[in-house]
Amino acid sequence: MKKKVVIITGASRGLGKAIALKYGREGWSVLINYLEQKKAAEAVADKVRSLDGEAEVYRADVSKTEDVKNMIDAAMKKWSRIDVLINNAGITRDSLLIKMSEADWDAVIKTNLKGAFICIQQAAKIFIQQKEGHIINIASIAGIQGREGQANYSASKAGLIGLTKAAAVELGEYNIRVNAVNPGYIPTEMGTDVSDKIKEQIIGKNVLRRHSDTKEVADFAHYLSTKDNISGQVFNLDSRII
Repeated sequence: MKKKVVIITGASRGLGKAIALKYGREGWSVLINYLEQKKAAEAVADKVRSLDGEAEVYRADVSKTEDVKNMIDAAMKKWSRIDVLINNAGITRDSLLIKMSEADWDAVIKTNLKGAFICIQQAAKIFIQQKEGHIINIASIAGIQGREGQANYSASKAGLIGLTKAAAVELGEYNIRVNAVNPGYIPTEMGTDVSDKIKEQIIGKNVLRRHSDTKEVADFAHYLSTKDNISGQVFNLDSRII
């Protein structure tokens, strides 16, 4: 029986890495996308292979259509199908709104929102041909509540939630599911870039007084990707009450 195939963007570290390893444990074929950290991505691929999965690494800037198209083509050439796309690639460039540079605004929107749009657009072409597929967007509670010092990040994740719902409506007739997951605050490499003040605010609003866990998020993403009748939803894997 052929392994199912998942593409995970930004999978060389942090949450993306944890998700890749979960799919590896479940015996999937995993395409690990990275932009800069080739050695880290290759290490993730080696670990996936050791866990009963297959893995390939692919460098692509998700904000560039040609890069994403080539990545999708590479996955199809290798495995002849794609079952799941997980839009995990994301960056932060924190600053108070009145001090934020246009460059920092543009960089976050380009990666977090435009990148997801391009990946969805290109993967959907394959999913429509297959008459099935699942897209999971890694969003954030910041896109629902907003967050001080993260106007660009909050806007990108709010846009991603809207994109999730719109794409679910448009693609549902082709049996393509589109959902979003808000993982909560996780002290990964990107999470450690958040200021101590913001970290304290996040934990303070959490009714369990603790941060989220990459394993729980990875387990949920895999679980969700196996479901056939869930689409257009936003799942909050956090203990902050919305």
